[in-house]
Amino acid sequence: ICYPLHYTVTMSHRVCAILAMGTPFFGCIQVTFLTTLTFQLPYCGPNEVDYYFCDIPVMLKLACGDTSTLKMVGFISVDLMPLSCSLLILTSYSRIVYSILQIRSAEGRRYASSTCSAHLTAILLFYMPVVFMYLQPTSSPGFNATVQVLNNLV
Repeated sequence: ICYPLHYTVTMSHRVCAILAMGTPFFGCIQVTFLTTLTFQLPYCGPNEVDYYFCDIPVMLKLACGDTSTLKMVGFISVDLMPLSCSLLILTSYSRIVYSILQIRSAEGRRYASSTCSAHLTAILLFYMPVVFMYLQPTSSPGFNATVQVLNNLV
């Protein structure tokens, strides 16, 4: 959007492949690390989780041992990393909006806006369930399960 004539130079096949492979790679490393640490904890008490899937915060409630390290890692991966991604997205969109406002034709502005609004809607649909589930002060299992099911459906 900002430099439409430079897109093929900026987004080469190599850059696209690196971005496409890097995202799942780092996501798998994070999930593997958290899962390994979670299953090394001693568990006691009830063996039922509040959800239909085993989420790390839910598993931490069942643990008897010290969960402070896992809570810190969870805070970094669930709160800080998405927040930094959100800030990068907002920065990017502020530049895009500025560039759209520089377009002289109304048709060009409308075309660029429709492209960006579809992308922004997809991003909001991805991030909003995370915000609702993980950043609430007290957890509500029924609400969280409903949000997660709707997120998976969308």
